[in-house]
Amino acid sequence: MKARETLRLETSPIDPLTAAEGFGGFLPTIFIAAAAGAIVFGLLASGSGEPLLLTVIALLAMLGMFLLFGIAAGHIRIGARLAPADLLKAASDTADEPQIIAQADGTVIYSNAALDQMFGRHGAGPLSALEAGLSGDAEAVQALFRLTRAAERGETRREDIHLRHGAVTRRPTWVRISVRPFASPDRVSEVISPRQRLVHWQITDLSGDRTREAQRIGGLEASLAAFDAMPAGFMSVAGDGAVTHVNAAFEQWLGYSAGGLRSRNLGIAELAGDEGARLLRNMAEITDPEQRVVDLDLTRQDGRMVPLTLLVEPAAGQSGQGFTITAINRLAAGLVDRGQQDVRGSQFFQSAPFGIAALDAEGRIANCNAAFMQMVLDGRPALDVLATEALCGTAEPEERAQIDAALLQALAGRGNIQPIEITAGEQKQFARRIYLSPLAAVSGGAAAALYVVDATEQKALEGRVAQAQKMEAVGNLAGGIAHDFNNVLTAIIGFSDLLLQTHRPSDPAYKDIRNIQSAANRAASLVKGLLGFSRKQTQQVSVFNLGELASDMMPVLKTQVGEKIDLKIRAERDLWYVRADSDQLYQVVLNLVRNARDAMPKGGKMTIRTRNVSERESQKMNGVAGFTPGEYVLIEVADTGSGMSPEVMAKIFEPFFTTKGVGKGTGLGLASVYGIVKQSGGYILPESEVDKGTTFKVFLPRYFVEEGDDVETALPQKIVTAKKELKATDLTGTGRVLLVEDEVDVRSFAVRALKRQGYQVIEAADGVEALELMAANEGKIDIVVSDVVMPEMDGPALFKELRKRNPGIKVIFVSGYPNEAFRESMGSDDFAFLPKPFSLPQLAAKVKEELAK
Repeated sequence: MKARETLRLETSPIDPLTAAEGFGGFLPTIFIAAAAGAIVFGLLASGSGEPLLLTVIALLAMLGMFLLFGIAAGHIRIGARLAPADLLKAASDTADEPQIIAQADGTVIYSNAALDQMFGRHGAGPLSALEAGLSGDAEAVQALFRLTRAAERGETRREDIHLRHGAVTRRPTWVRISVRPFASPDRVSEVISPRQRLVHWQITDLSGDRTREAQRIGGLEASLAAFDAMPAGFMSVAGDGAVTHVNAAFEQWLGYSAGGLRSRNLGIAELAGDEGARLLRNMAEITDPEQRVVDLDLTRQDGRMVPLTLLVEPAAGQSGQGFTITAINRLAAGLVDRGQQDVRGSQFFQSAPFGIAALDAEGRIANCNAAFMQMVLDGRPALDVLATEALCGTAEPEERAQIDAALLQALAGRGNIQPIEITAGEQKQFARRIYLSPLAAVSGGAAAALYVVDATEQKALEGRVAQAQKMEAVGNLAGGIAHDFNNVLTAIIGFSDLLLQTHRPSDPAYKDIRNIQSAANRAASLVKGLLGFSRKQTQQVSVFNLGELASDMMPVLKTQVGEKIDLKIRAERDLWYVRADSDQLYQVVLNLVRNARDAMPKGGKMTIRTRNVSERESQKMNGVAGFTPGEYVLIEVADTGSGMSPEVMAKIFEPFFTTKGVGKGTGLGLASVYGIVKQSGGYILPESEVDKGTTFKVFLPRYFVEEGDDVETALPQKIVTAKKELKATDLTGTGRVLLVEDEVDVRSFAVRALKRQGYQVIEAADGVEALELMAANEGKIDIVVSDVVMPEMDGPALFKELRKRNPGIKVIFVSGYPNEAFRESMGSDDFAFLPKPFSLPQLAAKVKEELAK
C-alpha cells in the first residue's frame, strides 16, 4: 500500500463552468443593454432622437424603481451561486462515517475528519492509519488485504471486521469497510481501465447492531437452555420426516447424549417405525386438538421401547409443512397421575401388533390403540366414531350386515361371537379379521371390546396354496395322461415309419400314412407341453451361455416375428453359465416370442435381454411369492403390444387357458414355459399393462464351474436348432439286443424296427423275464434297451441287478418321464436315455451310437 499525504481541500477548486453559473442570468441583459445603448447613441448623433431619448430615460427610471423594490423585498439577489462540490465536501467533512477517496494505486485524494477520530492521525496518510488500526488482528489484516486488492482491480467489495481495543477510546468493536470504484467527473465519457478509476472507501460502525444481535442470541440461548431443562419432550419434524430439532429431555428418554440425536440426522420413522410415522403425519392434519393426542412407544438407541404420550401440532398451523411433538414420559414419576399397573397396561395396549378398541354402550369407540387407527381408518382419529362406520367404510353390504348383527350381540352382553372377515383399503386390497367380545357392565365403563387382526398375508398365502395345489393336481393328472399317451404315440409313430418304408411316395396310401404321422407328431407336441407343465418332461441337461443361445436363435426368431416387428437382442458381457436343457429353454424363448408377436398384429418393438442378477438385486423381490434370493441369469422378452389385464394375468399359466381364437392356440404354450422354468430351478415373472406391453422375466440359477469339471462339458454348447435332428444316413448295425418293454404295441414296433436294421433282438415283458433271459444268454447280450416304469421290476431295479452280474453291460432307458429324476435316484449316470415318443430312425441311431462307444 502506498502511503501518501492527504490533499485536504479547504475550498472548492476553481471551475470556469461553475464560476460562470453566477453570471449566467446577467449575460443576456448586458448584451441587450449594450445593443440599446448603441441604438440610442446613433439616434442622438442623427439629431432627431430627443423625444425618443426622453422616452428611454423614463423607461430606465421605471426599471430601476422595480429593481430597487425587488431587492428590498428579497425577491432578487445579486451574487455567485454556491458550487455543488462545496456542498458535497461540507457533507463529507461532517459525516460520522470515515470516508476516503483515493486512486487505484493507493494515492489518497481526500479523507474526512471522522477517520482521524476513529483511527487517529498517521504521518504516512489515512490508509496507513487504517492499516495500523487493524494490525493487531490477523483476520482483520487479511480482510484489509482483500479490500486493497479489490480496489486495485476496480472491484466492489465489503468486509465485516472485528477491531481490538487500542489507544483510541472511540474505536468501535465491529466495522464494515467497503470499497467502490468510480470515474473522475472530467473523465466520465472516456473508456478507462480499472487502475485509472478512483476508489471510494467507506467505514460503517456495526457495534450497535452486533451488540443487539448478541443480546438476542443470548436471550435465545437462555430460552433454549430452559427449553432443554423442561420435564417435557419437544421435537420438530420436517415435511419429509426428518427430525430438525429435539430438546435434551427427549434425547435423554431415547437414550442419546445431549445433541446426539440431532447429529445423527435421524427421521421420525426410525424412532416410531413406518406405521407410527404415518400415524403422526395423519394426526397433524386433524383440526380438533383433542384428537391429536396418542400413546405411542418410541424406539431408544439401544433398541428398547419408551412409553410416551404425544401431542401432535402442525408446523406453523399448516398441515403438510411438518409438525411438532410435545411428549410426556409415562414412566416419569409425578408427570401423569397413573399407577404402575395403569402404565404397564397402557404399554400393552399401545404396543399390541393388532388393533384394539373399547366401545361404549352406544357402539361408539371410546378408546383405541395406534394399530387400530392405522388398520381401520388409515391413521385418522377414531374416538367417538361409530364402530359400524369405522369398520364398514369399504366393506361389502353382506359384511356390513354381519358386523351390525355382531355389534348388537356384543353390546347386549352375548358372547361366543364368530369372527368376521372384511375388506379394507381404497382398492379393497387388505383383509381384516374382526373379533367382538362383551365386557362386564361397569358404570361409565366400556361395553364391548373390538379386536382387528390383519389377515392380508394369510389370505394371500391361502390363495397361493390353493393355486399351487390346483396346479399340482392338474400337473399330476396331465403327467399321468401324458405318460400313457407317449406309449400310444410311440406305437403310432413307429408303425407309421415301418409303413413308410414299405410304400413309395407315388403310392396312394403314402400320403395317408404321412398324415397319420403328422397328426401323431402334433399330438406328441401337446403331450410334451403337458409334461412341461407338470414338470415331468425329460431333460438333457448341459452347461451353456444363455446369451449365446439367444444369439443363435436370431435367424429363427426373425422368421417367426415377421417384418412388421423390430426385434432386438441385447446380451450383457461376461454372462454367467446356467445348467439346464438347452432345447427346452430354446422352446421357452420361442413360445414367449410367439406370444409377443401375436400381441402386436400391427407391428411394434420386441426386445430380448440377457443379464446377470446379483443376490443383492434379487433381494428386492422378496415380496414376490415363491422367489428365493440368490444369483441368477435373467432373460426377458419385452413387447409393446396390447398387454394383459390383471384378470388374464392370474390365469396365463393354467393349462388350456388361451385368449386366442378357436384353432389359433392350444393353451399349453405358457403352461409348458412355466413348467420348464420351474423344473430348471428358475422363476418366471410376468409384468403387463393394458395397451402398453408385456415383459416376461425368466430367472435361471447361476451355475458355478468347478476346477474339477471337464472343460468341454463346462463350456457352453452351441444350439443351432430347436430339435436335434438325426443326420446319420446309415442306421444299420449288428449285435444282440435285449428289449424290455411292458407295452405290447411299443415292444412289437421296436423289435421289428431293430430287426430291419440288422440287429438280433430278444424281447422281454418286464424286468424279471429280462433277468431270466440274460442268465440264459450270458455273455451273448451286447446292449439292453429297457422301459423305466414296468410291473414287478422296474427299469432302475433291473439296471442294478444287471450291473451286479455284468458291470460292463450297456443300457439304454426309454421313458416319457424325466431323465434327471431316476438318474439321481440311481446314483449313477452310466447309461443312455431316449425319451418317448421316439421314431424308428431315432431308436436305431441311439442303439448304433451306444454300441459304437
